[in-house]
Amino acid sequence: MAGGGASREMEAFKVHVDVLSWVNRFVGGPGTGEVTVTEEVERGATVRAVLRQLTDRHPELGGALWDEGRPREIGDNVEVMVNNAVLGVTHDLDSEVLPEDRIMLLGQYMGGSA
Repeated sequence: MAGGGASREMEAFKVHVDVLSWVNRFVGGPGTGEVTVTEEVERGATVRAVLRQLTDRHPELGGALWDEGRPREIGDNVEVMVNNAVLGVTHDLDSEVLPEDRIMLLGQYMGGSA
């Protein structure tokens, strides 16, 4: 039996992205509360890949999420969390996403008086 040419099928799975507050208007939400978007990804996908796939489908979200000056980095307007921890604690943009992981996009609120 020849095993050299056997190809392994990539396993796809779904990742849930919870989009909260004003950010969800970019994915068809009301701009308040929470909207959950599901992305199908291949095993080995990173947090960055999931977010790129989502923002490719929702370009306005991409404008709010990614830093214009450093397009491979998250800007200051949206906080990204994975499994309820901000990026940099247990995950970063290049961490592999697992089927049980949940990504959250939370809009930052800035303002006040000087």
